[in-house]
Amino acid sequence: MHRSGRFGTSGLLTYGLSLIFGVVLVFGPSAYAAEAPQGRAPDSDHAMGSQIRENETTPGRRAPHLSNRPSVHGMDVSGHQNRVDWNYWWNQGMRFAYVKATEGTGYTSPDFNHQYTGSYRVGMIRGAYHFALPDRSSGAAQARYFVRNGGGWSADGRTLPGALDIEYNPYGPKCYGKTPGRMTAWIRDFSDTYHRLTGRYPTIYTSTRWWNDCVDGDFSSTNPLWIARYNDFIGELPHDWGYHTFWQYTSKPLDKNLFNGTYEQLERLALGR
Repeated sequence: MHRSGRFGTSGLLTYGLSLIFGVVLVFGPSAYAAEAPQGRAPDSDHAMGSQIRENETTPGRRAPHLSNRPSVHGMDVSGHQNRVDWNYWWNQGMRFAYVKATEGTGYTSPDFNHQYTGSYRVGMIRGAYHFALPDRSSGAAQARYFVRNGGGWSADGRTLPGALDIEYNPYGPKCYGKTPGRMTAWIRDFSDTYHRLTGRYPTIYTSTRWWNDCVDGDFSSTNPLWIARYNDFIGELPHDWGYHTFWQYTSKPLDKNLFNGTYEQLERLALGR
């Protein structure tokens, strides 16, 4: 039998396979472990109501029932809208806006500054909002992160109190693995910390179904309610709130809202009166 060098044909094949296997061992998955996702997904850009739309109703297409009650039209935006034509929306009757600033303690919207200042320059009363991830860090930590990255408040008559967007978990169990009591404590930690830092209690944005399943505390005496219900009527409110301050009623073509009151009352809310 003809042999090639000291290994022969079969020996070379075996040797080559061993080299390949050795490369896999040295440069395979363990060598790149630092590049693989570790633990939970990073904080990201979840728009206000995005998880409510996935878990509850299809966004309504009809105009809401307003009866004869006064109301003011507004909108909310995030990085998903990127550059917003604020003049267009002003001409469509929008008079206030909420802009996403942060999520958890690991995401700051790269579009926040131009969206926040753009809405102000066109004449809108505007505020910032924070998408909560209660299983990532404490309420106090997220409130501080929010305030440091655009979520503060000033008594200029054009700045609304920051809003806490608390809704279905985009990464796992809808209540973030918390009991209603623990979720209540987390929200209170966020709310009280925000109040200490700014002098205002944050508006709480949520849906009735999520809140009644995941929270058992009463915030009605301190925090304005921003209810999400995509329909032409507002329906039941979360327990303990007797009325709403804002209503997000559709996401077509973007999130649209109504303030429950007159423009003068909206100005008073901005001023903290």
